[in-house]
Amino acid sequence: MGTIVTLISSTPSILPMLTHIPTLVKSSYSLLVQYRLALVGLSSLSIALSLALQTHIKTVTQPDRYTEPSHVPTKTVAIVFGAGVYPDGTLSPMLADRVQGAVTLYQQKRVQKLLMTGDNSTVAYDEVSAMKRYAMKLGVPAHDVTLDYAGFSTYESCYRARAIFGVTQAVLVTQQYHLPRAVYTCRQLGIDAVGLGTPDWQSYSPVVMVPYTMREVASTLKAVWQVKVAHPEPTFLGPFEGIH
Repeated sequence: MGTIVTLISSTPSILPMLTHIPTLVKSSYSLLVQYRLALVGLSSLSIALSLALQTHIKTVTQPDRYTEPSHVPTKTVAIVFGAGVYPDGTLSPMLADRVQGAVTLYQQKRVQKLLMTGDNSTVAYDEVSAMKRYAMKLGVPAHDVTLDYAGFSTYESCYRARAIFGVTQAVLVTQQYHLPRAVYTCRQLGIDAVGLGTPDWQSYSPVVMVPYTMREVASTLKAVWQVKVAHPEPTFLGPFEGIH
């Protein structure tokens, strides 16, 4: 111990550094606290902004969102957004609800054509072909169903509907929680869109709906960024195809 004290005493330049250690530790801790508070504040601001945008989008699209097919204005085409498909090709319950809603619009002559848009990113996973098979099973002729194999998101589905398939007016069919964002996005991308909301909270448990509803808050912020600021092109664009 005496040797250590003697060594420190014989090295005067070390002593001021040692005396500053408590101050440096305190300063580092203070910066860490400020950093964490800034992160909390930024997260809170993002959530508040997302909720405000979601409220605005719900308000501006409310007059053109319907839950009864018989109340939906007549349009040329219904755009049906993809969702989960099981490995055997069976539609998930939510996706089956969407296709059934679109078929009802078709049968009531509210629309003339169905555009199925969804994910076919791999050979083993094909939402839109499964959607078409189900619509045909419910009585829709194959020639009245068009498939968009690269509708990987709401934004990309709306973008491609306008750019690739020439859709200028449409009824959008999806669950009610998703419908405001879908209508808003398609409108911002040049489609005169109204929407038919299929059941969600009325038919599915909170275990199912809470994650979807929470995710929608962040998805709304992303949608506004895409249509107002970033304007990204979809993953795949390709030549014009139209709907025949």
